[in-house]
Amino acid sequence: MKKEAVLDYYIYNGKKYRMAQTAGFDKIKFPCIYETIRIIDGVPLFLEAHLERLKQSARLLGGQIVKKEEEIASEIRALLRINRCNNINVKLLCGNLDKKQQDFLVYCIESFYPNASIYKSGIYAVLCDLERENPNAKVMDFEWKSKVKVLLKETGAFEALLVNRENCITEGSRSNIFFVQGGKVYTAPAQDVLVGVTRMMILNLCRQLHIELIEKAVPVQEIPKMDGAFMTGTSVNVLPISKIDEHPLPSVANSIIHMIAAEYEKLMWDYVRDRKKHHSFASCI
Repeated sequence: MKKEAVLDYYIYNGKKYRMAQTAGFDKIKFPCIYETIRIIDGVPLFLEAHLERLKQSARLLGGQIVKKEEEIASEIRALLRINRCNNINVKLLCGNLDKKQQDFLVYCIESFYPNASIYKSGIYAVLCDLERENPNAKVMDFEWKSKVKVLLKETGAFEALLVNRENCITEGSRSNIFFVQGGKVYTAPAQDVLVGVTRMMILNLCRQLHIELIEKAVPVQEIPKMDGAFMTGTSVNVLPISKIDEHPLPSVANSIIHMIAAEYEKLMWDYVRDRKKHHSFASCI
C-alpha cells in the first residue's frame, strides 16, 4: 500500500502524516476494503456513489464503516489542500471492519489518464483465466494483482479480461467490460463482477438513450462476432477495445460506443460544475 501512495502527505484516522511516517500503513490489518475516486478540479467525481459502494463492500464482509460520510469528505478536502493537488486519484482504505476502532487511510495514488490518441486507436486487451472470490466487494488482494501485473507486462496489453470457468468474459482486472452487437450492449450480470461506479452510470445512460442492455457475460468464442467492445473505469471513462488476444474489433468506429462515451463525458463534467457551484468542493489550491 505504501508503495502506491504519492505526494507529500496522507491522512490516517483523521490526522495528517508525512509520507516518510509509515505508521498508518503499517497498522492496516487485512482484510481491508478500498475505493478509488478521481478528483477533477478539486471535485471528487461521483463521491456519493463511491461512498455507498465502500459501505456495500463492508456489508458484504459482515462489517460496516464507522466513519461518517461528512468526515470522509472533509478528509479528502484536507488531503488535496495539504498536497496542493486538484487533479489526481485518491484511495480510501478501511481495515478492522469488525471493530469500533477502525483504521481509515486517505491518500493520493499515481494516476494515468489516457490521452486523445489512445481513445482514437483503442486499446489491446488479453484474456486471463481468473475469477474474484467475492466479486462485489472491493478487497485488497496483492497476490491477485501481482499475477495480472506480470501478464500485462509480458504481453504489452493495456488490460486483462477475466474469464470464468464457463469460458465467459466477466470483467477487467481494473475495469468493467461491455460488448456491442447488433445495436445491443452486453455486460456481465452485477452478481458476477465488481460493480464499478462508472459501470452504474453507463447502465443508466444506456436506458436513457434507449439502447437495449443485456446483462449477460459474453463467451470467449463469441468475440469475433462482436461489433465492438469497451472498458469503463475511474481513470479511463469509456475506452474502446480495438483488439482482444488475436481478435481485432472495430470499436473505435462504432456509433453506439461513441454515443455512450460522449454522454458519459457530459455527465461527468455536469457533475463537476454542479459541485463547484453549489457545494464546498472547489479548487483547493
